[in-house]
Amino acid sequence: MPWLEPVSDLIAGIARTLPERYLVRDGRDFQLSSVDPDDHADLRKGDVEAWLEKRRKRLGELQERLAAEHRHSVLLVLQGMDGAGKDSLIRNVMTGMNPQGTKVVSFKRPSDLELAHDFLWRVHLAVPGRGQVGVFNRSHYEDVLVARVHADTLDTQGMTGDPAKPEFWDHRLQDIEAFEAYLARQGVHILKVMLHMSPDCQQKRLLRRLRRPDKRWKFDESDLAERKFWPAYQAAYQEAIRATSCKTAPWLVVPSNKKWFSRLVVMEALIAQLESLSPEPPPPSPDILKNLERLEAAIKASHP
Repeated sequence: MPWLEPVSDLIAGIARTLPERYLVRDGRDFQLSSVDPDDHADLRKGDVEAWLEKRRKRLGELQERLAAEHRHSVLLVLQGMDGAGKDSLIRNVMTGMNPQGTKVVSFKRPSDLELAHDFLWRVHLAVPGRGQVGVFNRSHYEDVLVARVHADTLDTQGMTGDPAKPEFWDHRLQDIEAFEAYLARQGVHILKVMLHMSPDCQQKRLLRRLRRPDKRWKFDESDLAERKFWPAYQAAYQEAIRATSCKTAPWLVVPSNKKWFSRLVVMEALIAQLESLSPEPPPPSPDILKNLERLEAAIKASHP
């Protein structure tokens, strides 16, 4: 309908500016309190969902070109408190992408094999290859978030330093920063996202999870115990963002009290990242170009 076009143009004009609005390039003075988790840029859910449907096609086109070019890879790191919407964001944003060119990894509690190595070992194994878009649903940052909040339970066998002291975590954050700088030099383009929600919003989502029979499988009573550590988690997030947000591996701190809005911001950030790479498929071989008519005739003449 013609009357929908002005709405679409308005959404487009705002949507493409949102990643820059929440981008933390230099985290040294970053304050988590500066981001309102309820912010939604005065947009409406219905308008945003219609725009997301259009943008999935663009994301899929760019991913196909990235895969064909086979030069770069893109890594989206998703972090957030339980209930922030990581799983649903992956389902919603990645729908238009070819599963063969995407790699989603969820980092759970480390196995005995993983614990026998340094904390970045399993992460390096999961980094997407050239031509792929990878998503970490939780990531190496768990080792400076959950591990830091519960430092008293950390197995320090073989490690130097004392987890009770800030220097231990400063060193671990330096290791992460160096690791991500290394990946950037290898052609891995990193975009890190914190889905930032309020404690009241988390409470509502946990209640909804408990009350809905189709969502109860996701409910874990340990999430209630973790709510007591909310201030400690917020402080750990702030420290991590301050220490590791830089030009080659920036953080986006995305308001996430409204899931449809966080999906919009991440969708636009992914598209902007891929567009900045200008991926192009390789040219066809000269033999194909010289024999187009013969090959076309052969296809038409072929039979199953």
